[in-house]
Amino acid sequence: MDSYYDPEDLAKFPSIGEHSGELAERFFEYYGAVFEDGALTAREKALIALGVSHAVQCPYCIESYTKSCLSKGADVEQLTEVVHVASAIKGGATLVHGLQMRKIADKLGM
Repeated sequence: MDSYYDPEDLAKFPSIGEHSGELAERFFEYYGAVFEDGALTAREKALIALGVSHAVQCPYCIESYTKSCLSKGADVEQLTEVVHVASAIKGGATLVHGLQMRKIADKLGM
């Protein structure tokens, strides 16, 4: 294995409920419902999920939602734009927390 994350583990995700079947069943039911067409299309939701996957840096989610987006008709240019949106939000969130650092530094008189 070349990585801490084993790509084969993604296929094992459904077995996550092995020791807590009822909770896993509830989660997967909810999860499935979330990604159905609603006010947003399943394609739009997959694109959002891809952006969130990058923001939380989950390689399994990145793989899964890249595949999902492509299967729903998105192209690589759109996927790349999604990554840039996630990067901008994550970067902005990091920068705005700098205000917290400055507030503490100012309070300590440094």
